[in-house]
Amino acid sequence: MKAGVTLDAPRIHRIRTPEGLSLPFTVAPAGDRLGAFLIDLLLIVLGSVLVWVLAVLAAAVGAGELGLSFALLVSFFLWNFYFIACEVHWGGATVGKRKLGLRVISRSGGPLTAEAIFARNLMRNLELSLPLPILLAPENFFPGAPGWAGLLAGAWVLVFACMPFFNRDRLRCGDMVAGTLVVRAPASVLLPDLAARPAPVLRRHRAAAPAEAFTFTREQLDIYGIHELQVLEDLLRRDEQGTLDGGVLAEVCEKIKVKIGWPHDQWHVPVVPFLQAFYRAQRALLEQKMLFGQRREKKRG
Repeated sequence: MKAGVTLDAPRIHRIRTPEGLSLPFTVAPAGDRLGAFLIDLLLIVLGSVLVWVLAVLAAAVGAGELGLSFALLVSFFLWNFYFIACEVHWGGATVGKRKLGLRVISRSGGPLTAEAIFARNLMRNLELSLPLPILLAPENFFPGAPGWAGLLAGAWVLVFACMPFFNRDRLRCGDMVAGTLVVRAPASVLLPDLAARPAPVLRRHRAAAPAEAFTFTREQLDIYGIHELQVLEDLLRRDEQGTLDGGVLAEVCEKIKVKIGWPHDQWHVPVVPFLQAFYRAQRALLEQKMLFGQRREKKRG
């Protein structure tokens, strides 16, 4: 993961999931967020310049009206829907966020919804798109406007731009409205290294049985989807790195056993090998389903 530019110390924010789990996430530093925004802004500007160059070339060959219409339409979508389209398609990430290892999550602990993505990005119009043109050229909007109008627009931009520095979770106004949070992105799901290597035996977990000793039915594995597999993989990685609280995996293990109806005569199992075995079995089933065009993001019910 690339760290990017860091203006403040990392902070851990705990998200409580609908299942009652408390999962730690590293809040994206304000400097990283600014760097990601500048990367995305550069792409938008370059895209806009490109379409207007194409419009000029179209005018040179006698298709000026078509080129102008195309440039206006593409520019409108780039400036208004670039962030929305990227975050919906990539699960809370844009090109800039992916470059710096960031993503948007829901502060409620549930999946990130399209409605939340729309809300957080449409707020950018209030934060920047509305006051910035007034700041740069107030006479175009209010002919004969007094000098304090530009100062007021500048103060507006400054307050909204600095908002992430005034709260611990680095929230901009769009995050506050949409109930979202920008964090360091956890490791990607379905990577071969975690499933291929044997389950780690850590000092705080006594492994009494290998991961291969556990078997799960199709019905047990069908209860969860890709989203839950992502969370489990991230927790196992953090546990292996020693950055996870000792009781989290044990709590996750208990909840999984209850959810899948694990036999009570086999209830007391070593935590890490059990979760590793469940991860491998569920991953194998999901990969098999994806080969046949089936993809389920979240658990049933």
